[in-house]
Amino acid sequence: MGILDFLARSEKPKQVKYKNLYRNYAGANSGRLYGDFVASSFSSDSELKNALPVLRNRSRDLARNNEYAKRFLNLIKTNVVGEKGFNTQVRARNEDRSLDASGNAIIENAFTAWGKVGNADVTGRLSWLDCQRIAAETLARDGEVFIKKIRNRRFKNNFTLQFIEADLIDDQKNGRNEKNNNEIRMGVELDDFHRPVAYYVLTSHPNDSFFTTPRAREHVRVPAEEVIHLFMPTRTHQTRGEPFMSPAITGLKMLDGFAEASLVAARAAASKFAVLTSPSGEDFVGDDETEQDVPVVDFEPASIFQLPQGQDLKLIDPNHPTTTFEGFQTAILRGIASGLNVSYTSLSNDLTGVSYSSIRQGTIEERDHYKMLQSFLIQHFCEPVFQAWLENTMTAGDVPLPIDKYDKFADNVVFRGRGFAWVDPQREINANIQAVSNGMVSLSDVAANYGRDVEDVFSQIQSDKEMAERYGLKMAFEPFGAKFPAEPDVDGFEDGD
Repeated sequence: MGILDFLARSEKPKQVKYKNLYRNYAGANSGRLYGDFVASSFSSDSELKNALPVLRNRSRDLARNNEYAKRFLNLIKTNVVGEKGFNTQVRARNEDRSLDASGNAIIENAFTAWGKVGNADVTGRLSWLDCQRIAAETLARDGEVFIKKIRNRRFKNNFTLQFIEADLIDDQKNGRNEKNNNEIRMGVELDDFHRPVAYYVLTSHPNDSFFTTPRAREHVRVPAEEVIHLFMPTRTHQTRGEPFMSPAITGLKMLDGFAEASLVAARAAASKFAVLTSPSGEDFVGDDETEQDVPVVDFEPASIFQLPQGQDLKLIDPNHPTTTFEGFQTAILRGIASGLNVSYTSLSNDLTGVSYSSIRQGTIEERDHYKMLQSFLIQHFCEPVFQAWLENTMTAGDVPLPIDKYDKFADNVVFRGRGFAWVDPQREINANIQAVSNGMVSLSDVAANYGRDVEDVFSQIQSDKEMAERYGLKMAFEPFGAKFPAEPDVDGFEDGD
């Protein structure tokens, strides 16, 4: 057999055809089952550009009119900020590593005085605690918070805050700055590293024409070092923040509509009525007429009457509410609670069938989320405000401390969020006692769980003991050390009697 015969008989290599190039990842499959799975590959800013105003407005509408959305925002304010807000503790030390007690007290007292109503914001209506609550609620509802740091001698300590609504940061301002070629995205000017350089703030609200004469769309360029922009990015290079309720907006709106329809249907079912029918439709006169000239008849309880010949009575009896309403509402609310990162029991106030172990597990996960939000607000809001306040206060000479000590106090401030009481306080206290006794945690750790500083605890106990001595009282407990039986103190008896 010649070489030509061998080549003629050889078969061509088979072509391997892949029906599905993504067969190793089922989530990337195509076909009819995935036909409605619409996904985009746009950047985070491209996806937000047109959706952000709609998401923000719908989130605000739900906050005004939906009870579960309102409950969610109240949960954020209550559990993240709480009754007393973030506790400020300055822990600066001297060169010998001892605490600078006098300097720390001066700074803490001055910051507390500045935080009173009338000082913390330009309107004079908010305290520092109010500012914390507004920041937490706005962050959850709008997805972002803008705060301008105002330096002016007309305000206490030459410093105050000005909250700017997200609507005033013009999301239609895009392009480049002609002077420095910086990119502008949704009202935020960025440098080559995507670092904010300035914010373009509208001089008036674009939809506030009811009280003032409409103005042209004018901007004020505010340097980024004067603005605190709070938002929690979900993707890198994200310039603006999205509302926390974004994943739950559809569920909240549809559930609200379903509940409204069920309520109306239940009201109709409770108002049973009937209609009279006849072949001609014109034989019935009735006792009265509606506004549309339709005859009606009045029924009295336990009455029996005879219909004219040819007429028939049909009862209208809507069957609402149905037995499936509660189960359906519970299922939808569970999904909404998951999207909002809160427990179902907290969002719905429904404790049906809740056990100690189940509510404990849900509470732990929910509180971890609140603690994460506390850490975010401390790092991105409380600390920058304190540092800006301290710089202006020391520069203005409102505290008897030189400006060269700024770093000493600014770098050693601690903010503590509110603590959380346990589901079973007795178990928690016993667990803390065992942990401290075995050296697993410190007293500082235990105090921090309650949102307090251990030095404040010691100071308060000492103050209570001194007060008891001034009033001639003996305290029946000793908080630290071994516990011994109390010795009786009886007048007229001596040892050995």
